Amino acid sequence: MEDTLTNLSTWGYVALAFFSFGGSLVVVAAAGVLSYMGEMNLLISLGIASFFNYMGDMFLFYLGRYHKEDIKPYFEKHKRKIALSTLILRKYGVLAIFIQKFLYGIKTLIPISMALSRYNFKKFGFYNLFASPFFVTIIMLSSFYAGETIKTLFEYFKTYPWVPFLVLFSIIGAMWYAMGHFTKRDR
Repeated sequence: MEDTLTNLSTWGYVALAFFSFGGSLVVVAAAGVLSYMGEMNLLISLGIASFFNYMGDMFLFYLGRYHKEDIKPYFEKHKRKIALSTLILRKYGVLAIFIQKFLYGIKTLIPISMALSRYNFKKFGFYNLFASPFFVTIIMLSSFYAGETIKTLFEYFKTYPWVPFLVLFSIIGAMWYAMGHFTKRDR
């Protein structure tokens, strides 16, 4: 355990930057817990995660705007998700930039959908400048303040190692069902 914490404190900021670029909610939450444990600095983690989350969404917007023919084959199987992200964009407008950060299956598609719909690049960058720190701050501070509870859960999981798998599969199953239910067209 000591060796793992040493590796996380050494490579934690690099991992945080890399996975924040991809919009990872789990790594941002893990950085909050590690900050609670004293293995990472909370303010540095907030800054790194906010910056790289912002850059990741700007990169996706750029791809959607200027390289849509190159990325089109990758989204052939995700037409329903793209349609759902377009509906979210139409319904919520600017709030979609904030909402998409918290929607796990759609967070990469909203910036691309916005770019494909000819949304203004500067306007997206401006709103994303506020959405990225908002997302990172909520997730990281929530996990920071829940640090003691999370440590207690991990101690419980050491005693009963089958429980995390049960919880994980339950969450995945619930998300799969919900996404399938909400994205299906009424027939």
